[in-house]
Amino acid sequence: MIQYKTYSSNLKYLEIGQGFFDGWPNPPSVEKHREILEGSYKSIVAIDENNMIIGFINAISDGVLSAYIPLLEVLPKYKNQGIGTELVKRMLEELNDFYMIDLLCDEDLQSFYKKQGMFKAQGMMIRNYKCQSGREIG
Repeated sequence: MIQYKTYSSNLKYLEIGQGFFDGWPNPPSVEKHREILEGSYKSIVAIDENNMIIGFINAISDGVLSAYIPLLEVLPKYKNQGIGTELVKRMLEELNDFYMIDLLCDEDLQSFYKKQGMFKAQGMMIRNYKCQSGREIG
């Protein structure tokens, strides 16, 4: 049975499953992944029966009007079980009082987010792939 929890300090005891950032040439380490969860405005995790994080979504925000959802990930062996859909649903409920909730995704994922109530928009971006694994601080 999958449980869903909004990130708080009591999630530090959870193991982060191996295999996130599937297909990334330079994925963040488990330590950087934990920093992502801890440093976000909101993080919601899906946890399996072994207290392992098998999926997550995070949001960054000004806490007033806007929020951005940069990452939604489900471990490959748990995909197509509704976990990603549930994570998005819960995050959108958490962010319901914001004026704007934005995310960027590849074209092949747009139909998934449309089913979650989002609509296609224009956007601009920069990607520094040399920093994809997580910028070192200090």
